[in-house]
Amino acid sequence: MKQEAFNIIELDVRAYLRNKNDPFHIIMDTVKKLDKDDMFILHATIKPSPLITLLKMKGFASKTEKKAQDHWVVTLVRKENRQWLDEEVHTTASPAEEDIHADHGTRTENSDPQIIQLDNRGLEPPKPMVRTLSALERSRPGDEIWIHNDRVPVFLMEELTNLGYSYTVEEQSDGTAKMKIVISG
Repeated sequence: MKQEAFNIIELDVRAYLRNKNDPFHIIMDTVKKLDKDDMFILHATIKPSPLITLLKMKGFASKTEKKAQDHWVVTLVRKENRQWLDEEVHTTASPAEEDIHADHGTRTENSDPQIIQLDNRGLEPPKPMVRTLSALERSRPGDEIWIHNDRVPVFLMEELTNLGYSYTVEEQSDGTAKMKIVISG
């Protein structure tokens, strides 16, 4: 089976969990939208055993991997596609995500604040929100995240409010929206 046979959907809920928010509804909303040929990759701070049990009852098979003390990766597929769990999956980050990873890896505790820019235009939901929350997780106090989305990110705004982040949004003349999130200390 070649990797092109399935579509990879990734969701990172570590920022929610670290801020003591329950990401269950976001996870289940993503699961509801999965097609039969989708592979769902979930990033969490803990091994979500109750969730895995629930999804098993809903027809999913899973593989769990501990990447770090606070980073678990759960890969889920429909039971009829469980052989995919044995294959090596390589997700590819967009250039913007690669820049963020590279930048974050070289920073020291005393580094100057960074500006992280994400161009989320043209991405299907929930990818813009996932990318933004992932960038928030990698940011430090003083950093700014500048986002350009296809439209005003209403659901992201709600999540940012729930997580305690402040932001500004400017609707553009072409219907897109630019958002700025400042990470406070």
